[in-house]
Amino acid sequence: MTKPLRIATRRSQLAMWQAEHVAALLRAAHPGLPVELVPMSTQGDRVTDRALAEVGGKGLFVKELEVAMQEGRADIAVHSMKDVPSELPPGFCISAVLPRANPHDAFLSLRHKRFEDLPAGARVGTSSPRRQAQLRHARPDLRLELLRGNVDTRLRRLEEGGLDAILLACAGLERLGLGARITQVLGLDLTLPAVGQGVIGIECREDDARSREALGALHHEESFVRLRAERAFAQTLEGSCHSPIAAHAVLEGGTLTVHGFVGSPDGTEVYRDVERGAPADTESLGHRLAERIKAAGAGALLERLRQEAATAS
Repeated sequence: MTKPLRIATRRSQLAMWQAEHVAALLRAAHPGLPVELVPMSTQGDRVTDRALAEVGGKGLFVKELEVAMQEGRADIAVHSMKDVPSELPPGFCISAVLPRANPHDAFLSLRHKRFEDLPAGARVGTSSPRRQAQLRHARPDLRLELLRGNVDTRLRRLEEGGLDAILLACAGLERLGLGARITQVLGLDLTLPAVGQGVIGIECREDDARSREALGALHHEESFVRLRAERAFAQTLEGSCHSPIAAHAVLEGGTLTVHGFVGSPDGTEVYRDVERGAPADTESLGHRLAERIKAAGAGALLERLRQEAATAS
């Protein structure tokens, strides 16, 4: 009997949907290949009463899945790429990415049709430093509140009436069949997305030739080109989980356009810029954009945020 390909995944509803989706694609691409899910709870899932930045950052959703692959309990791991740190541990690689879904942020409200309609002092739920910085820059009057937990938990907070609005990723809502709950899709000028937002990536060990070959049939190169530019931007900035960093790359007509953002948590200091070039130069475009934004003042801001985080820990 053919050895099954085992997928390590978080237990959240969205993570399970993503893993099941990848399993279905693998079965379709390789008839006769048994595919199994290995669900597990990560530290990022267990601690939901504090901001991610306070408990170790995005990598908390990824580390335990990598340990499972390292110990031979799983072969591949399925991730939302916005949860994956810009540097992988030695011996691991993103072997395939799926076609990118809607990368935008979603505005959800039961009382207001648009973000622009929020009254002064409105209470908005989001736990993302990136979203907080951009919202505070646009609307310093808003009262931003911590919003953690799975999608259902966050929607419940809105329905209970304590919040005027919440912000979530469009891709996650649409994958769960909840796209109708989106009140407004926010434009890039208001909230530039997280690095890798909307991209499902599949990680495996670099020396696992069997998994890498199987995943080759699922790989979407255009999405990977855009993802690499965004991740090069974040990696060059060396930002921590406390750092409000955003990037979004678009490939049109043979030109790759990379938008970048760095801001202070209170939104008073922001840096935005754009870099364009050939898709073949994807990582150098992200690198150049980051260096220019750093030189404009973001470098000093990020260093200040690192020092504040170190003092607080």
